[in-house]
Amino acid sequence: MVGVMDEKTRQQYLKILGVSVWQSKTSVLPTRDKLAVVTETATEDVALVKEEKCLAAADDNANIAASPMNTWQDLQDSIQNCQRCELYQYRQQALMGDGNLQADVVFIGEAPDDIDDKAGHILAGQAGELFDAMLKAINLDRQKIYVLNMLKCKLPDTRTPHTSELLCCDDYLQQQIKLLEPKVIYAMGNAVQHLLLTQQPLAALRRRAHYYNGIPLIVSLSPLQLLQTPEHKRKAWQDLLELKKTLALHSDSH
Repeated sequence: MVGVMDEKTRQQYLKILGVSVWQSKTSVLPTRDKLAVVTETATEDVALVKEEKCLAAADDNANIAASPMNTWQDLQDSIQNCQRCELYQYRQQALMGDGNLQADVVFIGEAPDDIDDKAGHILAGQAGELFDAMLKAINLDRQKIYVLNMLKCKLPDTRTPHTSELLCCDDYLQQQIKLLEPKVIYAMGNAVQHLLLTQQPLAALRRRAHYYNGIPLIVSLSPLQLLQTPEHKRKAWQDLLELKKTLALHSDSH
């Protein structure tokens, strides 16, 4: 079901989350206050209740936008102790991310799964093995990159995240990117639509220039999607080559 936030609620989110303007290379993308959001809740009323609950929880917990956490340790402590939405009840641990804090490229996925939650790090298991192979194909490894998810807690099932859950983690994501200062962002799978504030399908967003707060953003498929549809690995290879090219161009310009 597709729904649009009312103006009052959108303005509340803007105030609390401190969201910046997003821009593509060819056009200005809508700001968060104009985003048409997708939710899997049964009715619009249920979705609104969940969003208001998250809004109140974020306010009560003095979220990052309202009280900036300028150090990585403070941010990590906040994420580990977060109870903004009901997802904290299902996790063994909140997963902030893994990798090099001086990484040139940050990979962003949707959410940890059961395997990640048990292992204590992102992209474990078979999906992680494929991800490592993808990195090696362009001479990268886990020690040179940083990988994180939009959601820090696993979902209780395989459903799509609710809008309220994404918004609860949104300021964590923005603060992570601010502290990491990557040269390139590589967005994977279902993370893409939320990052780019769009409902366009992944196929329509690939092979186009995008930016996240001024940072080049490459759209691709997630390792899990590639395991489910191996015939799309060629597309992922094209995206990886674009990543390699973008990193080289950025390095040459400095």
